[in-house]
Amino acid sequence: MKTFILGLFIIFSTLSYGQDTTVYQVSPRFENCQETDLKQLDHCFNQEVYKALYAQFNLPESVKADYIGEIAVIFEVTKDGLFKTIYVDAQNSALKKETSRVFSAFPKIKPATYNGNPTFKQYSMTLYFPLNENNIPSNVIVTSATTDTDITVNPIEELTVLQQKAKQEFDSVQKSLVKYTNKAYKSQVNVPFSHENYSRFDQDVNRIGTNNHTASKPYRYEEVSNYYDFEAENEALQRTSQSWAGRKLWDEHLVQLESKDYWLTIDPILDLQLGKDTDADFSYTYNNTRGAYIQGGLGSKLSFSASVYESQGRFAQYYNQYAESLKAFGPDPAIIPGRGIAKRFKEDAYDYPVAEAYLSYSPAKFLNIQFGHGKQFIGDGYRSLLQSDVSSPYPYLKLNTKFWNIKYTNTWTWLKDVRDDVTLDKAFRTKYIANHYLSWNVTKRFNLGLFESVIWENSNDRGFDINYLNPLIFFRAIEFETGQGAGNAILGASGKYKLSDNANVYGQFILDEFSLSDVTGGNKSWKNKYGFQLGAKWYNAFKTKNLMLQAEYNQVRPYTYSHNTIVLNYAHNNQPMAHLWGANFRELVLIGRYQKDRWFGEAKMIAGIRGFDVNDGTDNFSYGGDIYRNYNDRPFDTGVTIGQGIKTTTLNASAQLGYLVNPASNLKAFVNLSYRNYNPEAETPSVLNNSTVWINFGVRTDLFNWYFDM
Repeated sequence: MKTFILGLFIIFSTLSYGQDTTVYQVSPRFENCQETDLKQLDHCFNQEVYKALYAQFNLPESVKADYIGEIAVIFEVTKDGLFKTIYVDAQNSALKKETSRVFSAFPKIKPATYNGNPTFKQYSMTLYFPLNENNIPSNVIVTSATTDTDITVNPIEELTVLQQKAKQEFDSVQKSLVKYTNKAYKSQVNVPFSHENYSRFDQDVNRIGTNNHTASKPYRYEEVSNYYDFEAENEALQRTSQSWAGRKLWDEHLVQLESKDYWLTIDPILDLQLGKDTDADFSYTYNNTRGAYIQGGLGSKLSFSASVYESQGRFAQYYNQYAESLKAFGPDPAIIPGRGIAKRFKEDAYDYPVAEAYLSYSPAKFLNIQFGHGKQFIGDGYRSLLQSDVSSPYPYLKLNTKFWNIKYTNTWTWLKDVRDDVTLDKAFRTKYIANHYLSWNVTKRFNLGLFESVIWENSNDRGFDINYLNPLIFFRAIEFETGQGAGNAILGASGKYKLSDNANVYGQFILDEFSLSDVTGGNKSWKNKYGFQLGAKWYNAFKTKNLMLQAEYNQVRPYTYSHNTIVLNYAHNNQPMAHLWGANFRELVLIGRYQKDRWFGEAKMIAGIRGFDVNDGTDNFSYGGDIYRNYNDRPFDTGVTIGQGIKTTTLNASAQLGYLVNPASNLKAFVNLSYRNYNPEAETPSVLNNSTVWINFGVRTDLFNWYFDM
């Protein structure tokens, strides 16, 4: 086929030559071709090239004497009349080396000319083995119209510069690759947000005097690299295995490519767990997740990431019950909290695929734009009352603008209400949330944040309201313009004070609705829908390096985040967009984390009081904990307190020991022991007394937070 194509090109060239005798370009000339007519010059050149190859080519010792095959050669005659091989394609390196040697031994000849000026000329040809005159294929076309010659030559095709460049394109791409240098650590890619991951550099981004903004998460590597040396930390953890398999297991990405213009990494995602729940009817718990994690960058301004999961799992009994209480409209039996809708797998397990991805682009140093499918978090604590990552992933558009002492975050999200009673033509109801968060470093110690949010639904063909695309407005004004029933606005604030490089305190305040007259009257009105958070972190606690202690208190009054148009609650896929517990609760969180090289440990205790609805057929009132209920279904207007309804005390305690298997892919091995006590004052079908111990172990690619303390 190769010969046929070259032959067609030569025929076309010969015919064209016969139609126009005007000569602008003259081919190179061997000494034996000096007196050759211009029309026969190409034919003479071909003959001399083949003669020289036939006379000088020696089969390497590693190649059998009866070798049958071919070699494709691209070569050039320079403007100085020298032969130079550009590309050789053969079955082994010895043949390539010998071909290059023969061409380098060719004599210097008279170069090609164009309009009388010396120029280079490039050619391609194919050598057939065995090298003898009887082995030339019958379909070879000679470059000359004259055929009464004793020498038959292989076809030689002249290539233009553009054609030659195209033939070298693949090799050029391969040659552009350089040693992988972890360009991700300076890129627009997000640092995967899990509390354990972020604790590794939490102190560095919170030192006194840094003009950093820590509430809006996830962070980009580019941001954190100003305070934390990912490269140095990665090198310190290297095990320097000599084998390819060892490097890929312990130190490197499975696939890692880099050039001056781009980089790409690919890693497997694993979450393989096996455990035992003492309260469950089944024999064991498990999770079986397989997937792929892809990251990359094009230039210095555009990065991308994608993670795709295929999972099956069966969890602790209380977790399975909670997942099934979140059930969406349709046949699927559950929503796995934080992951997504699940279908039945076998008799008592779940199959739940998840996909997350985003593009991250920084057109200027002060601006980053992200568009993707994932989750966001605003806050410095374990929980967030403003925007949390406890729900399923969702589509979002996010703008981060940083200048002076300010960072301004705008997030627009596309959410779903998946309940039976709000479906529209058997389809999930779409709603939207637009959030503004302004972070201001007032001093080198004190940070103040202001938050506002509006939720609106896709009803009456309203769709995505363009009014809320304006990043510099107060949503309350827009809400009044479009009608107070058209949206649900929420306001909030946050703050952090750095006591020292080793300690800081932080807090949040969320306001859904407020009546000053009711506060001063002391009647505990239902209208006072608000919550707050207070917390503290202590790094290198008790002078122990890498030991971090954290204490946090959260409380949210009943009916916060809910609405009388129940689609307009602050939630997605039957899960809250803020605190995991919704509303009508108070809790205390105590956490200790320790790291030593690749080893890490965590101890956590969460104690709280919650209020649940009765729902026994005689009392169907909303007591303010379920944010999916209409707040107009309340039993009274005053005397509203946290814990009303079925008061329930909860205790979640856990201890985890783990080992960072691969810092590049964030693969970890762990064993976890957790205890949960759930003690309601009265039991209902949906609120059951429960006490369980759950132990599980496995390996997990740690890319997101997974909360089991509901």
